[in-house]
Amino acid sequence: MHNRPTQILLNIGHALDHLMLLIFATAVTRIAADFGLARWEDLMPYGVAAFFFFGVGSLPAGKLGDQWGRRKMMLVFFFGMGLASLLVAATQTPLQMAFALALLGAFASIYHPVGIPMLVQGAPRPGWTIGVNGLAGNLGVAGAAVATGFLMQYAGWRTAFVVPGLVCLACGLLFALHGTREAAAPAAKKKAAGHAPHGVSLARLFLVMTMAATSGSLLFNLSTNANFELLTDRLQGIAQDPARIGVLLAAVYTAASVTQLVVGYLIDRHALKTLYMGVIAIQALLLVLATTLSGWAFLAIQFLFMTAIFGAIPFTDALIVRYVDDAMRSRVAGMRLAVSLGASSVAVWLIGPVVKNAGFTALLGVMAATSVVTLLVLTQLPGAPVQGAAAHQR
Repeated sequence: MHNRPTQILLNIGHALDHLMLLIFATAVTRIAADFGLARWEDLMPYGVAAFFFFGVGSLPAGKLGDQWGRRKMMLVFFFGMGLASLLVAATQTPLQMAFALALLGAFASIYHPVGIPMLVQGAPRPGWTIGVNGLAGNLGVAGAAVATGFLMQYAGWRTAFVVPGLVCLACGLLFALHGTREAAAPAAKKKAAGHAPHGVSLARLFLVMTMAATSGSLLFNLSTNANFELLTDRLQGIAQDPARIGVLLAAVYTAASVTQLVVGYLIDRHALKTLYMGVIAIQALLLVLATTLSGWAFLAIQFLFMTAIFGAIPFTDALIVRYVDDAMRSRVAGMRLAVSLGASSVAVWLIGPVVKNAGFTALLGVMAATSVVTLLVLTQLPGAPVQGAAAHQR
């Protein structure tokens, strides 16, 4: 187990990771106007590079985390994210913005394959630990909506990048002072728990986890990057103020994030496949229903489908904790994330063209279809009951 400051800073790091990646999507309308573009949809594709490098960067980040050290990589994460965010704030053209966001995405790629394995290392209840960490990450998503909304309205969109950048640098200093010291890199340690179930190869598990994570990441990117403009569209005539929209969306994210604590608690006690498929089935049904609603009714259904989307997040990390030895978790997570997040970066590019040509109803339809694909993939998980670490150790 890590000391308390390390646990807190690792969870804050997850919040900052998601918050800083979503500032652009939240502020895209104002940035587009500042850069002289007529429509925000025309600027949205310039954010693709951030999510592409957020994905492919996970592969070298995971390898370095296992072989060089997770503590060292987390220091690179905090300081790199902070400096990259300040660079984004200084951009003057869409192309400069694309390059700066790509750098931000590259540093952001470090967290998931390094920070989460570091956090669960030696955790007595890994499902709960992952759930709390997931809650922190989604509070970062909520923070992107409310903080960016207010900073954008009262201090400009550039300040929305500067403030979290400075916070990230401060966290880096605290982590350098108080973060748990590593006696050796994880790859140099003796192998511990984590193995595939009898009769099921790790290669098959890796394939299923990667495919499920890819479709799940695609859905997460589609929702979190489009939700601000989606809610603005569905509340036409009711609320159009960016700060108010930001508060409403932050409330949705915050309330929905609590689901991760519930899911984390259940993962330690029940079969992963049954839980995972149930959450994804609910996702699909809610997204189909969302295509028919607007106004305050849409806000309610948005809360429900984001609850299901956030609730699905802990499962892939829980599978890695359950089946993969700690000495190579960062590398396995990095390979899985490189494929899933790299492929799902197309979601950021899709949002602008899909909404511009077919509207938000079509986008919600794409999201519902993505949930169905995830559900089909999950049928290939091992059918035998899979217990979390708490049950596994009894």
